[in-house]
Amino acid sequence: MTASVPTLGVHLMPTAPVGQLVELAVFAESCGVTRCWLNDEGLNTRDPYVTLSAIAGRTERMLLGPGIANPYSRHPGITSAAIATLDEWSGGRAFLGLGAGGGMALGPLAIDRIQPRQTLEEMIVTTRSLWAGASVDHDGPAFSYRNARLPYGRADIPMFVAGRGPGVIDVAGRLADGCNLGYVHKSLLGPQVAGLRAQAAGRPFLITYTTMLVTSDEDMKAARAALTFRLIDSPPEVRDLVGVTPDHVRAIRADLASGGPTAAARHIEPGWVPQFMVVGSEAECADELSALLIASGIDEFQLPLSDPATGPALIERTAGWLDTRGGHA
Repeated sequence: MTASVPTLGVHLMPTAPVGQLVELAVFAESCGVTRCWLNDEGLNTRDPYVTLSAIAGRTERMLLGPGIANPYSRHPGITSAAIATLDEWSGGRAFLGLGAGGGMALGPLAIDRIQPRQTLEEMIVTTRSLWAGASVDHDGPAFSYRNARLPYGRADIPMFVAGRGPGVIDVAGRLADGCNLGYVHKSLLGPQVAGLRAQAAGRPFLITYTTMLVTSDEDMKAARAALTFRLIDSPPEVRDLVGVTPDHVRAIRADLASGGPTAAARHIEPGWVPQFMVVGSEAECADELSALLIASGIDEFQLPLSDPATGPALIERTAGWLDTRGGHA
């Protein structure tokens, strides 16, 4: 468990023009933010690797990577090459955040997740082999290689697995360099961290956590929209814990397909939001966030940012909360 408040990362949703995202990342680095994760949501967002490359050219210290890549919408070999290229261009600052992929990214592309746990494991193993300079032959349910080589790359580029289900979290603990626990039910956060620490005992292992900080009515509207696709992608036991019925899931899916998260938000009960997100006045959120991170033993808090216009104020506020409690550098 960490002894103090974690470092601060930002998790950018690249729905704005690349230039605006770059300026936001530059500002974040100036505030002491140590890591920039960039969502990869397929057709819903800007290309993550073009955007990360642009950010790399304007920053000096911040670590950079997708949050998260999946093994379906791009062949894992192409992702391996993109990350190795980003690492080269940024002077060794790249990491790979990966997961099984969610409905927001895969649904519009009509892609089914084929054996997600096995496929994720195979992506980790083959990517490490490519970065190490090995020749890779592989036959899997979702992707294959034939005498594949990557003539550049750093063997120890970190890989972090993101997920909410027990299977994906198990893969993270066994094979990855860390795990991103995003929008998990808050009652499960401590036990999940403890399980990961036990599984990864004896080796460095970074645990990051991301959730929204809800301090206004506008924040609550955004939080309900953000919870739509995340809730239906959560394990059934989590939906049962919240009281989400199959009828809820069908209604959310239908509105997501026709109008996106904003349209589907009407099906998210306000009482569900505090179970996954930090809600209250600024003072209450500051206290709850600090207590939650320290009690759970989180290494890094990822601040989700979807609007470059409000991003700088949110970064400064959250950095202040953590600094006040002896947190991020």
